[in-house]
Amino acid sequence: MPSLRWAAIVVLAATLNNATPIMAAEAVGQAVVIKTAVTGATGPLVVRAPVHQDERIRTSNTGLGQFVFLDGTKLAVGWGSSVVIDKYVFDNENSVKKLTIRAAKGTFRWISGSSPSSAYQIVTPAGTIGVRGTAFDVHVAPNGKTAVVLLKGSARFCGGGGCRELKRRCDCVVATPSGAMSDVTKVNRSVLAALGTSRALPFLTGNQKLSGGLDGIGGNCGLAAAIQQEHEARPQQRNSPAPSPPSPGTPDPPSPPDPPTPGVTDDGNNGHGNDPGKHDPSNPGKSNGPRHG
Repeated sequence: MPSLRWAAIVVLAATLNNATPIMAAEAVGQAVVIKTAVTGATGPLVVRAPVHQDERIRTSNTGLGQFVFLDGTKLAVGWGSSVVIDKYVFDNENSVKKLTIRAAKGTFRWISGSSPSSAYQIVTPAGTIGVRGTAFDVHVAPNGKTAVVLLKGSARFCGGGGCRELKRRCDCVVATPSGAMSDVTKVNRSVLAALGTSRALPFLTGNQKLSGGLDGIGGNCGLAAAIQQEHEARPQQRNSPAPSPPSPGTPDPPSPPDPPTPGVTDDGNNGHGNDPGKHDPSNPGKSNGPRHG
């Protein structure tokens, strides 16, 4: 019996140690906005819930989470997203030596905090984003295709196709895990087509609303107005059913010819006043009879 009791204690201790690594870790930030469904390592998150290093945060298809880290860095996680707080190395209570975020899929808005720019790194399936006093949006499609839109400061995106410098507000680059990378251009509707969904970049299109200082950064780069104009241009075409083709119906039977009038011989008169028997065959509207008057 003592051996069995000891074995049970060992198993229980191992279970507890394996089940609560996140709870034992020191909190590196907290949730400040939670909408619909956002989950962390231990289940659903609520406002003021702590987040920890190595914790994966997921949102539902309508979910939204906003988080603030200890150095003031802000992160918004849009609908259908998954992100991991990969590294958070403390320097002091107001600064960190390293903060690495792994964006697996979905849409995110990042605003740098008070730590040195070299401390921040955002990793996506298509490349890595280095920041300098930066605010930007990033969308990661299910196939790993990634778009980065600069809102403030500057950023450098590096992947298999090289590096691109984003220096102006609304600068955008799109890259794939295979190394293909676009030139830097202003974000527009074609970026949504390249990402394969109109739900991409919802903070810029206006499909999701942010708060707490994350909403007014850099405007929406004209993307919301472009989407609205597109919707207003074709409301009837989208909503009106296509007209039905006319029904062929049943054709009426042909009418029988009128019977000839008794006593009248058809001499070719076309009804224009020709005299009977004097029809000009070369001009069926005129007569060869004598003219009067």
